[in-house]
Amino acid sequence: MSAIVAIVGRPNVGKSTFFNRLIQRREAIVDAVSGVTRDRHYGKSDWNGVEFSLIDTGGYVLGSDDVFEKEIDKQVELAIDEADAIIFMVDVETGVTGMDEDVAKLLRRVNKPVFLAINKVDNAKRAQDAVEFYALGLGDYFTISSVNGSGTGDLLDELVKVLPEKEEDKSDLPRFAVVGRPNAGKSSFINALIGEDRYIVTDIAGTTRDSIDTRYNRFGFEFNLVDTAGIRRKAKVREDLEFYSVMRSVRAIEHSDVCLLVLDATRGFDGQVSNIFWLAQRNNKGIVILVNKWDLVEDKETNTMKQFTQKIKEAIEPFVDVPILFISVLTKQRIYKAIETAVEVYKNRSKRVPTSKLNDVMLPIIEHTPPPAYKDKYVKIKFCTQLPTPYPQFAFFCNLPQYVREPYKRFLENKLRENFDFNGVPVSIFMRKK
Repeated sequence: MSAIVAIVGRPNVGKSTFFNRLIQRREAIVDAVSGVTRDRHYGKSDWNGVEFSLIDTGGYVLGSDDVFEKEIDKQVELAIDEADAIIFMVDVETGVTGMDEDVAKLLRRVNKPVFLAINKVDNAKRAQDAVEFYALGLGDYFTISSVNGSGTGDLLDELVKVLPEKEEDKSDLPRFAVVGRPNAGKSSFINALIGEDRYIVTDIAGTTRDSIDTRYNRFGFEFNLVDTAGIRRKAKVREDLEFYSVMRSVRAIEHSDVCLLVLDATRGFDGQVSNIFWLAQRNNKGIVILVNKWDLVEDKETNTMKQFTQKIKEAIEPFVDVPILFISVLTKQRIYKAIETAVEVYKNRSKRVPTSKLNDVMLPIIEHTPPPAYKDKYVKIKFCTQLPTPYPQFAFFCNLPQYVREPYKRFLENKLRENFDFNGVPVSIFMRKK
């Protein structure tokens, strides 16, 4: 289970730009207007071979100073509570502000690594101006530019030195994590499966305070079932349920083999559900999407389920080879089918394809549809093999791997899925020099 790094600070200092640079995806909206980031963003990053999850704590629209400072305090305290290391970002253009001092006061009281990152330092004059941030009492700082990336390497070099080593799960049993946004029906789903009200269930989002493993045996297959609502009350933490559930779910996803992503049919596949899906995909976990509360959807017609499925697939493209089940925890409709499907996905994730069989199937396909020429160079793929990893990764050996583009890699992935059934599992393709 990799570490969590939280980026904190007041709005409009460049946190989202820095976040996008590290995860190498334009996931967080960036604008000059403060408070654009209203949702919490989270993703996967790595530096020098060290993986970590990154949380962009975002900001809020400025209502009044009192409300604003209260919300900043809340999210910083939550980040302090759950993260392994904290990047405190400030803006050299505006200098030290009162809100910066308030955040620094909170950070000085904690026993966790804090890295002061002074953003927008892109010339020598601004580097001299950065000296004033010593007044925050957080020691040495790093001058960076989120826009062009200068200085971020030095910051990340020091960051990865303090992150805890990746924990290995000591249990031999597979772990199925039930994930999703609060009040989607995760606890009710587990209660219905185990036949007892082990988890408190209410209409109030965030009832579940701790993640609890439940050993479960069905279909001759034993595994640990984990409810990851994970909202846990701690002293002096004013709860922000959405943010806290995200941080707990990040750990649960990394620690699992298969994620059962539960969503509320009445709310649809919204932004937070999408973020959780992509986090599971980036972590190479098996995924089963469960559309809960299907019994509450009114005016269902013959094609309603098909249309709902199509909307989800459009949202998760290009990784559309994922099982989608419509369930009702209340009536127990298809809940056992959900577990049976999760077991199949787990088997798909650990599937090994013999090298001889892989080449017998894939090489004729490649010969019939070779990689398109690029810059008048013709790529010839001679051999392929599955790598010895816990999830499906394949290496294709060829003369010019640098000229194989992403569309062709997706073509190879689709052919692997067609022939070997990796339903619900991310597949990675690597081109190697022969």
